[in-house]
Amino acid sequence: MPRQPRLELPGVPQHVTQRGVNRCAIFLDDEDRHHYRRVLREACRRHGVCVHAFVLMDNHVHLLLSAVQRGVISQALRRAGQAYVQAFNLRHGRCGTLWQGRFKSSLVDSDAYALRVIRYIELNPVRAAMVERPDHYRWSSVHTHLGTAQDPLLTPHPVYLALAADRAGCAAAWHRWLNAPLDPEEVARIRAYMAQERALGEPRFQAMVEKALGQPASLRPRGRPPLRRPNGSAAGS
Repeated sequence: MPRQPRLELPGVPQHVTQRGVNRCAIFLDDEDRHHYRRVLREACRRHGVCVHAFVLMDNHVHLLLSAVQRGVISQALRRAGQAYVQAFNLRHGRCGTLWQGRFKSSLVDSDAYALRVIRYIELNPVRAAMVERPDHYRWSSVHTHLGTAQDPLLTPHPVYLALAADRAGCAAAWHRWLNAPLDPEEVARIRAYMAQERALGEPRFQAMVEKALGQPASLRPRGRPPLRRPNGSAAGS
C-alpha cells in the first residue's frame, strides 16, 4: 500500500523525529553532534526552514520546524541527512544506511500545542534519565530558551516570544514552564500523534487540516474495526 503524503501546511510547525537504523547510535561523540548541527543549519537556511526547538539524543533527534512552502522541510532534512551520513561513514570507517527509514512528522497546532511540544523535546534527556534537569544537557534548544545562550541554529517560535514583553521575561516564563508538573497523558498524546503522523491539536485545527489537505488528521482508533453483518450491525454486538 502506498504511503500517504505527509501532512504539511505553510507556516504550521512540524514535530519531526528521526532515528538510527535498528536504534543504533547516530552520534558517537561531540564532533558528530557539531557536524550534524552544521549540516542541518546549512540545509535549513538553503531551503527556508526555521528550527524552533531541537534535541540531539544518542540514537535519535527531535526537531520542531516550520516553513512558508510545502515540501521544503523534507528537502532540507534529506539534504542534511545525506550529508551527515556521508561524513559519519567516512569518519568512522563504516558504510551503508544510518537512518531508520524516512523521518516521522506530526503537524502541531501553534496556538494550543507548540509550547507543549517544545517542552516535550527539551525534556527528552530528563525522561531518558541522562540528566536531572534539561539545562544540564548540552545538545538542545533549552539554553537559548532559558536565555543562557544564543544558538544560531534556532529561530524562537512566535508563541515563545509571546510569553513576555522581552527576551528576559520569555526566559523566566520558560523556566517556570519547564519546571511545571508534566502530565503523562500529554506525553502519551504527543507520542501517539507522532507514531501515526497525524495533526496534534484541537478538533477545529484537525478539521482545518483535513479540509486543506484531503487527508485524515486525527488519531485512528486502536485495533481493527469491527466486522459488519449484512444488516449493518457489528459482529458480536
